[in-house]
Amino acid sequence: MKRTFDLIFSFTILTFFLPFGLLISILIILGSKGGVFYRQERIGRHGKPFMLLKFRSMRIDADEQGKLTVGMNDSRITKIGLFIRKYKLDEFPQFINVLSGEMSIVGPRPEVAEFVALYNASQKRVLEVKPGITDYASIEYFNENALLAEAQEPKKAYVETIMPEKIRLNQKYISNPTLAHDLKIIFRTILRILKTEVIFLSSVKLNFYVKVIFVLHLNIITSNELWSYQKH
Repeated sequence: MKRTFDLIFSFTILTFFLPFGLLISILIILGSKGGVFYRQERIGRHGKPFMLLKFRSMRIDADEQGKLTVGMNDSRITKIGLFIRKYKLDEFPQFINVLSGEMSIVGPRPEVAEFVALYNASQKRVLEVKPGITDYASIEYFNENALLAEAQEPKKAYVETIMPEKIRLNQKYISNPTLAHDLKIIFRTILRILKTEVIFLSSVKLNFYVKVIFVLHLNIITSNELWSYQKH
């Protein structure tokens, strides 16, 4: 049942997303050198490696400077990359990974081999299920890059603090990997993305009103000065 849902959901999303995906692809090509997609080896179910797909949001050879992305001010991120990462649009090609059977819609986010090698016996339980596009950890650490940007040693902060907590949240899911549980996480993920959109639009709206007030203030000052000049 879960696999059938994954197939139908992924095919539907990819079909509706296709026009927007083509636009993002064009912007990626025009914005910087390199291909449309970024491929990185991740560790899947039962420790089997696979190539995870994303829209490329960074400059080519960015991995040579480290596998962790530190904040939105990371110099490796392209202009279009900033936008697609903010709203998790870079993750959409992973629905192809779902169709190919390497991933599920919901499941623990797959890690690189470097970090999986640090798992203890209990933590390795997350490898008993297929990795997913979203999970509890993705919702809780939606702004993970910002947290890492604030850390003095980002990699140490990730390995010692963030990663263990993400695994703990993932274990909460694998104890009950049902379709109903998946739907709950998908719904919460959508709400989290919409919350980010509302915050962004509110910020834009606030900036607009601040600018309007500033312009009106300048006009009032100018009018007063002209009136004062005319009186003299």
